[in-house]
Amino acid sequence: MIEVDGLVKKFGDTLAIDGISFTVYDGEIYGLLGPNGSGKSTTMKILSGILRPTEGKVLVGGIDVAKNPLEVKKIVGYVPETPILYESLTPSELFNFVGSIRGIPKNKLEERVNYFVKAFGIEEYLEQFIGTLSFGTQQKVSLITALLHDPHVLILDEAMNGLDPKTARILRELLLEFKREGRSIVFSTHVLPLAEMICDRIGVIYKGKIIAEGTINELKEKAHEENLEDIFLKLTESKDEIYGIVQALKESL
Repeated sequence: MIEVDGLVKKFGDTLAIDGISFTVYDGEIYGLLGPNGSGKSTTMKILSGILRPTEGKVLVGGIDVAKNPLEVKKIVGYVPETPILYESLTPSELFNFVGSIRGIPKNKLEERVNYFVKAFGIEEYLEQFIGTLSFGTQQKVSLITALLHDPHVLILDEAMNGLDPKTARILRELLLEFKREGRSIVFSTHVLPLAEMICDRIGVIYKGKIIAEGTINELKEKAHEENLEDIFLKLTESKDEIYGIVQALKESL
């Protein structure tokens, strides 16, 4: 379970997160959606224990992230928007390194590495330097490192970026299985049909604030729209702007 209460994050004079509150329950996939620069990634880094909040309280699995960020990291699997990996290592070396840091028993580590490597189809890249791999393959490596310690909480920031359709489907099914196992999952994506498909509830963040929250049906009723894309654009004041841009383009052709 994740509990966020009055979260504020400032970078100097810049207010990135402006007093947001939400809860992610066990066995729930919570979609955190918003345009670029809205505060999604900053929020997810705080939930993962990477950034300290300026104000407010955040509990992950009952642990205060401001007081015990290392304890939070033990139970969280975090995938950043852009893979941050040791490019001079091979995936095999990286998995062993992560396993040693996480204290995963050797036989358990081998079992989980083999499972995820086969599931994501990266067997042929295990002994190649990470820096030579494609973005999509690096994203798969990033996902595996986040899952190796069998985390109870998953924080996935645009985790589908760069994935081929087969791997994206496998990840989707894994997330649904994790949900059935009672894990808490925060998931951000710009692929709105995907969010509509897998998220139990959605929070729309805009300019550092949660401007709407609820199930898809609740958001449809609030925005008087029939699909998540139109809901998102309407709530973030983008719909009329897009139509204006398209009309101006038509007139210039």
